[in-house]
Formats: sequence, C-alpha cells, structure tokens
Amino acid sequence: MQRRDFSRSLLAAGTTAVAAAGGLTLTPALAQRVAPKEGTDFIRLKTPAPVESPASQIEVVEFFAYSCVHCFNFEPAFDEWARKKPANVNVRRMPVAFSPAFVPMQRLYFTLEAMKLVDRLHTKVFQAIHVDRQQLTTPAVITAWIEKQGGVDMARFNEFYNGAAAGLATKATQLQDAYNVEGTPSLGVAGRFYVNGQGPRTLVVADALIAESARKA
Repeated sequence: MQRRDFSRSLLAAGTTAVAAAGGLTLTPALAQRVAPKEGTDFIRLKTPAPVESPASQIEVVEFFAYSCVHCFNFEPAFDEWARKKPANVNVRRMPVAFSPAFVPMQRLYFTLEAMKLVDRLHTKVFQAIHVDRQQLTTPAVITAWIEKQGGVDMARFNEFYNGAAAGLATKATQLQDAYNVEGTPSLGVAGRFYVNGQGPRTLVVADALIAESARKA
C-alpha cells in the first residue's frame, strides 16, 4: 500500500488472506532468469542505507505495517521465503510509520521481538486487525489484546512497550526514510536496493539482488 493511501485506510481491514506466493518456487535460477530492471522492479539507492548485519551477511529488511492489508496478504509468502533463505542472508522486519498514528503498532512489533513472541503472535496481530476487525492502533487497545493472549509477562511487556520500544520505533522510521520507503510491503536489500511490493515478483527480484550482492561482496 502506498504512503498516500494510508491516511484513508489506517483502520481499514481486509477479510481474507491471499497467498502472495501464487505458487511460484523462488530459486536462484529463476531469479537470474527474471532479470529485474532497475527503475521498474527495484531502485538503487543513491546513498546507501545503514545495515546492522555482519559484513559476511546480506541484509534484507521487510518494511510492513500491521494495518496494511497487502502486508497481511504478503506475510505468508515472506515468512516461507525467510525460513528457506540462504545462510548468508539475514532478515529483519521493520514496521513503518507514515504518521504518528503508526507508532503504537511499531512499538508492539518491537516488544514482541524483544520478548521472543514474534513466532507466536506476529501473525495473530495481522489476523486480529484484518479478520477480526479489531483496531489495534492505540496503546490501551493493544495492551488489552496482548493480555487476552495468555502466557505473556504483562509487567515485562508494559515496561518494554512504554520504554525501549519507543527508541526502536524512532530508529525504524529513520531506516524507512533512508530507504525512501513509499509503500508496504516492500524490501530493502543490502543497504543498496529498494524493492516495492509487487506480489510474488517481490521475492523473485529480492533473490536476484541478493545474488548480485553476493557476487560483488
């Protein structure tokens, strides 16, 4: 979803998840045959974005928003791709903020990450918003929803959510700006390339850029 559309749809929710992979098998050979075009399939950054991964690894950043139905639809394909990624690829998820209204959701993701709850609750947040139509966009509603999930140390959750998560949200927005993110879902590759969401092709393009980055490493 493009940045300009979020002002109208922050609270809008989808009703069904679509398998974004579309049955494609994403392989390095396929990525090479696709031959993505600069300016159409990806943008080469004029100024490299910061990376946190070791020099031996190629960093891939997924920019997403919990309120974005396209991110909800893309997540199953991205999750499968991430589980099968090469050993030299490091994946980071990065929640965006196109306005201050996004910050509570950014803080939610970083708190889940800090508490090692992403595998358990990340997908459930998407489902709560886009299937159950819950507006998890404010701290009070988010905290009440988390408490209902059971088994979460709420004292620790509240401490991180209201503390360190705020700084991580600011840092995420800075990275978003460094990549010039204009919509979600989208990917940043190796601090050098920006891939806007294109459904199944997004991951094929990412594979090709990863291969290019590996050759030039």
